[in-house]
Amino acid sequence: MTYEEMYKSILNEHEKVYAALSTEGLREFIDTIKKHQRIFLIGVGREGLATKAFAMRLMHMGKEVHCIWDDTTPGIQNGDLLIATLGDGQIGHIHYVCEMAKKAGAFIYVVTGSPSGKTARTVADKVFFVPAAVYRGTDDVVPSFQPMGNLFEQCLFVIFDMIVMMIVDEVPDLSFEKMSARHRNVE
Repeated sequence: MTYEEMYKSILNEHEKVYAALSTEGLREFIDTIKKHQRIFLIGVGREGLATKAFAMRLMHMGKEVHCIWDDTTPGIQNGDLLIATLGDGQIGHIHYVCEMAKKAGAFIYVVTGSPSGKTARTVADKVFFVPAAVYRGTDDVVPSFQPMGNLFEQCLFVIFDMIVMMIVDEVPDLSFEKMSARHRNVE
């Protein structure tokens, strides 16, 4: 496959995922984020990197944000939001964290490409379904010629960025200028 064939195929896959994404599901996820000031996030691997990038932007928006397993992460409390990204819905240690957070009273939002997965079915309060091929996924999603979970991971990064932009558009006292003022200034 040539470079041109490859990028056109990847862009075509992305377009199919974004078109198939439930706008109702997206709206529910955005509204939940807007309601919570204290947000905890967890994800591993490449989808975890997209989740950490999302955490950074939420912090730039003025949210109190913590990534699970960071040494400075405080205890999760009743009324906090936990966003757990797990592509195939079957990642054991993330499932355990979701169970513990739920016992502490947190609202559990699972972001997944496989809503039939154990965590989405048994622990989540809400599920945000990103219909992109994931590694070891079993649900009906946009298939990909790319290896493993590439499509899910790529789309996750872009969707999270779009969510931030949509929230900025909707919140009157929030702007990219205010977000920029919260950017780390010691680099």
